[in-house]
Amino acid sequence: MSKLFYPRLAVINIEKNSKTYFPFIVTCICTIMMFYMMHAISINKGLDGASGSESLKIILRLGTIVIGIFSAIFLFYTNSFLMKRRKKEIGLYNVLGLEKKHIAKVMFFESIFTSFVSLTAGLIGGIILNKLMFLLLLKILSFKVAFGFSISVPSIIITLIVFIGIFFVTLLSNLVQIRILKPIELLKGTEQGEKEPKTKWIMTIIGVITLGAGYGIALKVQSPLSALNLFFVAVILVMIGTYTIFTAGSIAVLKLLRKHKRFYYKTNHFIAISGMLYRMKQNAVGLANICILSTAVLVMLSTTVSLYVGMEDVLRTRFPRNLIISASQISKSQAQKLDEILEVETKNSKIGIKDKLNYWNNSFATTKKDGRFLLANESGYSSNISMIVLMPISDYNRLEGKNITLADDEAIIFSKVKNYDRNNITIDNKTFKIKEVLDKPVAGMEDQMQDIVDSYVLFVNNIDAIGKKGHKEYTIGFDVQGTDKDILALSKDLNEKFMENKIEVHMDSAAGSKEDFFMAYGGLFFLGIFLGTLFLMATMLIIYYKQISEGYDDKERFEIMQKVGMSKKEIKKTIRSQVLMVFFLPLVFTVIHIAFAFPMITKLLAVLNLKNVSLFMLCTLITILVFAVIYAVVFSLTARVYYKIVE
Repeated sequence: MSKLFYPRLAVINIEKNSKTYFPFIVTCICTIMMFYMMHAISINKGLDGASGSESLKIILRLGTIVIGIFSAIFLFYTNSFLMKRRKKEIGLYNVLGLEKKHIAKVMFFESIFTSFVSLTAGLIGGIILNKLMFLLLLKILSFKVAFGFSISVPSIIITLIVFIGIFFVTLLSNLVQIRILKPIELLKGTEQGEKEPKTKWIMTIIGVITLGAGYGIALKVQSPLSALNLFFVAVILVMIGTYTIFTAGSIAVLKLLRKHKRFYYKTNHFIAISGMLYRMKQNAVGLANICILSTAVLVMLSTTVSLYVGMEDVLRTRFPRNLIISASQISKSQAQKLDEILEVETKNSKIGIKDKLNYWNNSFATTKKDGRFLLANESGYSSNISMIVLMPISDYNRLEGKNITLADDEAIIFSKVKNYDRNNITIDNKTFKIKEVLDKPVAGMEDQMQDIVDSYVLFVNNIDAIGKKGHKEYTIGFDVQGTDKDILALSKDLNEKFMENKIEVHMDSAAGSKEDFFMAYGGLFFLGIFLGTLFLMATMLIIYYKQISEGYDDKERFEIMQKVGMSKKEIKKTIRSQVLMVFFLPLVFTVIHIAFAFPMITKLLAVLNLKNVSLFMLCTLITILVFAVIYAVVFSLTARVYYKIVE
């Protein structure tokens, strides 16, 4: 036997199975390109030295890991579609005299050819497009464009190691299947799943319960901190619910539809439901994957776009004043000195300031237990954490133009929490009687209301009434009548003067933090585009493979139907009915998932200082509409492939 026999046979097999191999190779090329580009950008020295570059690189490195893990899972998954279509062909080779070791050699050469083409084209494409992607990132970050072209050798090495490993494990899995399956099992490999599945009511009930529990958590979560703790729990529950609903619940629904005689005994419904019922076990996993990937695409794009577009809102929420000066654990004389320095420096710099406010506060991290607020350092931290902020009644009177007097055990309170005792509040061993409940925060003190956890602001006579275990701070905030450059110059001058007078302060400004925010949120936006594209590509490929798989499975059935009298028009109508029912079901569930997840995601965005719910809603709706259009186009194109196969 010629030494070139196996390589030639491998090439012939790839050509004959081009409908399944070509999309697989294209997917491999795209994932290799994306992995190389993400890794190369994450180690690009052009980002060094900029403010916030370390956080950006962490985001990009995380993206590289996600792409690598997803590529391994997804390529392994799509390989199963290839093997399903190839089993009959491989079984025929076995029957005609080729031993399993010979078939293994053919498959080895097939893997070598596809891997070589994928790695070569993927790395070349990645190297060419890497500069374009880097320029896109710089544009998102509002950086100056860096000229020049470079090839990242470390990224090439890492890419080769990761994907050669993936291709090797995939080949090993295929060879194991060939070794353990008998020729007759291989010949009938594409016919597996023809036995009518049983109605698994227990699994269906589990699916409904887990899906309902995931939705319930998303709807009932109150604080952003709770949302952070429960987000992945909700995601896992929804994923379990999605898989069980599609695998067991879909069968239960189809059998109920079959019992509905008026609906079932129509030509298109009869064929569609009976066909789906017999193969739902294979369909369900693919459809659930489409649903989960579609949800991931929509969540990722809508949140990252919202954060990037709403950058100005985020900065204003984070910095209610242009410049905020805070000093911890200082004396009243030092605070007075701080005010004097501020007044002198602003006059000398000739930069006007307005809307100035200054106040003292003492904050405590507590946990609520049996109606009492216990200091967190004594009771330990938990998701039930609350912030108590004590502020002098004198500051309240000065800022609000009032003259309210309080007893030492009285307080005025403001909180966004809906349910709490409005008569008394006990913090550690100190109880305050609530004299008045405010319906809105004091103007300029909105930053004291931390939306991440439940917060309570109390105006009292003595902010040290609970003890000296809190975080005592003197804060000054004001708006600067000038440009960002003026704000930064004033910040520098003030900081130098404070250091000369040995007063330790922390200065925050939107102008000084803008670059950091652009780095973090721009990096998330870039990552969202990258991963969204990857997940969208995966969704499209799964839909394509499902259509091909369904087409070959249905071909013989529709030939029989045509022989017994069904016209091509009736067959086409039946196909459309079946494909619509099957492939638009994940899109419907995706929209439902997004709708239930919306309240939880808004609370997670509050952690990142985005509180503009209407902006997030608009971005989500636009993302859903664009995705639905792309989904419909993919469905239309793949439905044609399906019809050509069965015709």
